[in-house]
Order: sequence, then C-alpha cells, then structure tokens
Amino acid sequence: MGTPEFAVQSLRSLVESNSNVIAVITVPDKPAGRGQKQMSSPVKIYAEEQGIQVLQPEKLKNPEFIAQLKSLNADLQVVVAFRMLPEIVWSMPKYGTFNLHGSLLPQYRGAAPINWAVINGETESGVTTFFIEKEIDTGKIIFQERDPITPDDDAGSVYERLMHIGGKLVVKTVQAIEEGNYPQEPQDESKEIKMAPKIFRETCEIDWTLPAEKIHNFVRGLSPYPAAWTTLNGLSCKIFKTSITEDTSEGNPGEFKTDHKTFLHFRAGDVWLVIEVLQLEGKKKMEVGDFLRGAKL
Repeated sequence: MGTPEFAVQSLRSLVESNSNVIAVITVPDKPAGRGQKQMSSPVKIYAEEQGIQVLQPEKLKNPEFIAQLKSLNADLQVVVAFRMLPEIVWSMPKYGTFNLHGSLLPQYRGAAPINWAVINGETESGVTTFFIEKEIDTGKIIFQERDPITPDDDAGSVYERLMHIGGKLVVKTVQAIEEGNYPQEPQDESKEIKMAPKIFRETCEIDWTLPAEKIHNFVRGLSPYPAAWTTLNGLSCKIFKTSITEDTSEGNPGEFKTDHKTFLHFRAGDVWLVIEVLQLEGKKKMEVGDFLRGAKL
C-alpha cells in the first residue's frame, strides 16, 4: 500500500527480490496539470508495468473494498507512504501489517519526518519498519537503519537516500517475517518525542527574526519541496538554498541588500543570510546571479 515515488522503491525492491506481491493498493487517479488529465500515482504506474493487480479504493472502509481485500488472502501487508488505515484493514492478514517510516521512531512520528529532521538541524535520521497498531506510528519496532545528515544535505537528498535504504529494509523485514525470526521492540517513550506534523503553505513562510542558522536549516528542510518562502518586491518568492555570513552590520529582520549583480542578502535575527537559489512567483527557479540580471529590486 503506497502512493509516491518513495513507495515505488520499496515495491521495486520486493519485486526484484522475488517476493510474491499479489496486489497493490494506492489512491484513485486524479486530475492534475494544466489540462487536468487523469493522473495515476507512481506506485500504480510501476505496478501495472509489472502486471500486478491494482486496487484504488476511495474509502478504505468501503464494504466492497474490504471484500476484495479479504479475497486476496494476503499473509502480510506492507505500507509505505500511504494513509491511515482502519483496524479492519491493518489487522486482516495472518502476519499483520507493517509500515516503513522515514525516521528513527519514536522520534518524528507524523506525515513529514524527513522535512522536520532537517528543519530541526538533526545530524542523523534513518528508517524504521514497525507493526501498525491503533495509535499512529506507535507500533512495535522490527528493524531500523541509521543514516547521517550532513550540513550540505537538504530534504531532497535525505529523501533520496532513505528511499533506497528503506527499500532494502522492507525486503529484510519481509524475509525475517517469512522465516519467523524477527524482533518486536516496544517504542521507548521515556524521552521527549519530537513530532513531524503535515506541512502547509503557511508553515513554510520564513520568520526573519529567527537566528540565521535556524532559517538556514528551515530552508534546507523544505527544499526542494514544498520550499520555504518570503515576500520580495510584493511577490511570493521561494528560497531553495542559503548560506550564513558573519556579517553582523545593522539591519532589520527581513530587510535585504544587493549589488543588483552578484549577491542578495537578507537580515536574519543575528546576521545576514546569503540567498543562493530562489524562484520569484511566475518565474523559473534560478541561481541568484541569473535572477538579479533579470530582476529589478
């Protein structure tokens, strides 16, 4: 069960390991783009290429879908980047249902674990497989794989690595369950747990009163998607890449300075921040030098 590209890698890994994938459950097709053509999820596209049966229920409690699911008689269900499952679905298979999550649980439970780990300046993340239970992202841990986050990483590069690490971990988990030899560790809730709630457009607006390092991590954690943004020349402007200066000269948070040729700096709460890659509303994403050649600030 899955939808985006992140889930395709796990499905591909299962297919290539000769696991018996009897069906794929994904979201219904929906209109997208200028022509509003019906678009299939990346998981559906890959599954159909492999000749795997695809189910696309509107509602997961629909009696017709539940009957279809039961008729598959699956031993195990694997969930990667899908949606919350009702108990009637996750409790159905003999060996249960496990989920691949893009964090080291119990940290960063929620919809956007990779983004929030980078936003919060973490130096390590990873992936976890765990059995689904009633409370979201709280089930017993099967396996975890760690991965360092470097200062040069953004959410996109971490996503790419965890997608591939996760695919291998899904196969490892399926094979361990098949052999009947796998751990089930309760999540350690003795320490403070950081959450990873869904990100909305208003979440992505830059608060220039914050220290430059926090803003820099915020930009990294939202790049390339959905992207941090601010207002420039009265228009919304996405910021994809920044670097921190040691320039503490005067300026109000959110104020910018530029030579109109090579640099654009914004004042954070403590120092000036270099803008390296940006996209003004209605324009292409570009490096700051190219942007300044065509923009009048």
